[in-house]
Amino acid sequence: MPLFLSETFRDRISAAQEQPQPRALAGGWVCSGSPLVAEIMAGSGLDWLLVDMEHGPNTLDTVLAQLQAIGGSPAVPVVRVPVGDVVTIKQVLDLGAQNVLVPMVSSAAEAEAIVAAVRYPPRGRRGVGSALARSARWNRVDDYLTNADAYVSVFVQIETAAGVDAAAEIAAVDGVDGVFVGPSDLAASLGLIGQQTHPDVTAGVLRAFKAVRAAGKPVGVNAFDPAVAQSYLDAGASFVLVGADVALLARGSEALAARWIPTADDTQRAGY
Repeated sequence: MPLFLSETFRDRISAAQEQPQPRALAGGWVCSGSPLVAEIMAGSGLDWLLVDMEHGPNTLDTVLAQLQAIGGSPAVPVVRVPVGDVVTIKQVLDLGAQNVLVPMVSSAAEAEAIVAAVRYPPRGRRGVGSALARSARWNRVDDYLTNADAYVSVFVQIETAAGVDAAAEIAAVDGVDGVFVGPSDLAASLGLIGQQTHPDVTAGVLRAFKAVRAAGKPVGVNAFDPAVAQSYLDAGASFVLVGADVALLARGSEALAARWIPTADDTQRAGY
């Protein structure tokens, strides 16, 4: 019996925006590398999960296990590759990732190269091995090679001052399904490392929002502070990361220590 793949993140965003009461998709970062933690996060009710290979201790094996763990839930998994490398993207797609996010994209040319890495020839450079790969469920998905573009969505991450300047051109690239803005690296790019909510950083995020939306593409952002997240939603974000597995564990365990150990160090910690 032919198999069918899940809807893409692109399609899930579009469906949410087309509802009588449109809403943004709320997601969580999965950085631990643990399939068990990914499964716990997947059962939370969040719309989507970002499996992170850039800053998390993830390998192809752990990404595969997490995709399998998330697969039984309504949450849409998005895999962030560590770099926009054609081989890495090919391997992650062959694992069965349908949604890929590529960090540190600062020009239309870089975005075009990423799209080419995702697409099969003659439109791109993706290596053909679907009969051997989970992506096509070992050729159990009818016409996977013909319809691969419909089964895969690609998002790029703007997180430098140059990327903000080029946001309109990046978003306009054919095959880029959406843009994710990273305030942390943007702050560093602006000489404001660790100051994600500095007015200059926020202004850069909003400028990128305006350019991406004008190109007709959805835009998202990382914002763990609820007030900041809401401000970006009000500014037109279609998807937002509102927490991370490791951050939830860190803050939750610190709260336990503060409650039960009076002498616990309450030093303010920097970060997300």
